[in-house]
Amino acid sequence: MAGIKLKSADDLKLMRPACVIAGKVLEEIAAFIRPGLTTRQVDEFAAAQMQAHSAKSAFLGYRKFPCHTCISVNEEVVHGLSNERELRFGDIVSVDVGVMYKGFIGDNARTIAVGGCGVQAQRLMEVTEEALYKGIAAAVNGNRVTDISRAIQEFVEGNGFSVVREFVGHGVGRSMHEEPQVPNFVDRKMNDKLRPGMTIAIEPMVNAGRPEVKILKDHWTVVTQDASLSAHFEHTVLITESEPEILTWVTPSTLKVA
Repeated sequence: MAGIKLKSADDLKLMRPACVIAGKVLEEIAAFIRPGLTTRQVDEFAAAQMQAHSAKSAFLGYRKFPCHTCISVNEEVVHGLSNERELRFGDIVSVDVGVMYKGFIGDNARTIAVGGCGVQAQRLMEVTEEALYKGIAAAVNGNRVTDISRAIQEFVEGNGFSVVREFVGHGVGRSMHEEPQVPNFVDRKMNDKLRPGMTIAIEPMVNAGRPEVKILKDHWTVVTQDASLSAHFEHTVLITESEPEILTWVTPSTLKVA
């Protein structure tokens, strides 16, 4: 457990609203996205929504990242940079939103169909989202990180898709990346025991084809090596004494943040 930062009740009073804002901004982006918009316009919209909620991007400037959000289209897996690329009907776009609010970070992601999409893309998104919830269901006190990893990997591969190996989930709190690392595949080296007060970002990244990826010349955008589609879903989750709590879950009662 070395290096893992358990959150106190006072910490969670600040972290919960940060996560709700992250979830709300992601919902607003999903409603905003449509064919003809550029990814830069989507990023600018996200920045405006963060500001409206008195938050700021946790990504902008992090390790010199140049955008407010990560926007990854079709074969792009994660860390896509916003630019003048136009979204087209049938694209799928993964949007990763991290916000900083009162010293804490909320982190979540989802893949969105632009107007509509093909059958394979829809199935890929459904399996990836369901894999996220399979992982969350395993995130209980006394289990280990590998229980989360196994639940995700077995579900994804059982449905004929593949799990990205090079990028994993992680602890999150006052910093974007805290311990423990949370792979979407079983890795015995990353097998910390889950304890109440841990806050982790669970985020399956799933490819329609093979699992291998590469990084483009912009040094950020990760794409599938075989140019197959990829999807990405993520929630920030609190380990409790009982059931896991999804901190970035947005309900009608959490839409307004103090």
